[in-house]
Amino acid sequence: MKPEDLQRLVTVTMPYGKYQGRLIADLPGAYLAWFARKGFPPGELGHLLALMLELDHNGLKPLLDPLRKR
Repeated sequence: MKPEDLQRLVTVTMPYGKYQGRLIADLPGAYLAWFARKGFPPGELGHLLALMLELDHNGLKPLLDPLRKR
């Protein structure tokens, strides 16, 4: 993980699917877990979804709050 990945979680939106247009940081944990079971997409999107799953699963979502205020 690179430090700028955390900033990307609060700026990149989901490009498709049920939560299209929603920030990666705002995706529900169940949706992230579904991707973990089915397989994350390739590339940056998959990397960000996997990172968000880890933050959500470990209760670390509040770490993103200061980044949202920039």
